[in-house]
Amino acid sequence: MHPMLNIAVKAARRAGGIINRAGRNLDVIAVREKSANDFVSEVDREAEKAIIQTLREAYPAHSILAEESGASGTSEYQWIIDPLDGTTNFLHGFPQYAVSIAMSHKGVLTHAVVYDPGRNDLFTASKGAGAYLNDTRIRVSKRAHLQPALIGTGFPYRELENMEAYFGMMRDIIKNTTGIRRAGAAALDLAYVAAGRLDGFWEFGLSKWDIAAGALLITEAGGLVGNLQGNDGYMETGNIVAGNPKVFAQLLPLIAPHLTPSLKS
Repeated sequence: MHPMLNIAVKAARRAGGIINRAGRNLDVIAVREKSANDFVSEVDREAEKAIIQTLREAYPAHSILAEESGASGTSEYQWIIDPLDGTTNFLHGFPQYAVSIAMSHKGVLTHAVVYDPGRNDLFTASKGAGAYLNDTRIRVSKRAHLQPALIGTGFPYRELENMEAYFGMMRDIIKNTTGIRRAGAAALDLAYVAAGRLDGFWEFGLSKWDIAAGALLITEAGGLVGNLQGNDGYMETGNIVAGNPKVFAQLLPLIAPHLTPSLKS
């Protein structure tokens, strides 16, 4: 394992320990609403603090982009951190949430960790070295057609002006697949695509920390990731489609008719 990935795993497991301990007594957790339907808890902050401390001890010159504390430092190496993706799930005791940590070097994703502390599932990837789940190599699914595919998604909860466009996409994808799942933690959904548990995924209005680690997991597992038109730029816009190569290609025509001007980027 690459030394940077090893440190990221250490940081993720440390955060996972904080999350698991807090999960035993959810009623006493302090929670604040950052914006409509977007919550942060003291657990998010403590987990993020532990991750940053672990990364800084090993790489003090690296820059950080974290969900709760924002950007800090200037370096060609940047850690992209979501300490608890799926906070709302966690606060309700719904067991679908994860720690997400990615490394970007000169704008290129090079290392990724998505850690599900409840199940102790550790998804890891390094550029050019493949993707793994608990030390076992993973690949995207082999489904060649959309009809038997299972597709993940996330409901738009911040960009409500695109709600009708989303419902149009969802209607057409429901008609052409075996089912859609919305579990509420994009980083984990993307890891599931990498592991073949989902055949594809789409969502819009996400942040870099939601996407970064999962995107590298998918490409290293043989899948494709793009914006809603199948191109690059998903990290900047937060609009993403992912899947095994054949499902990815078949999702795009179902999404295209519903794209608004703001989603064509």
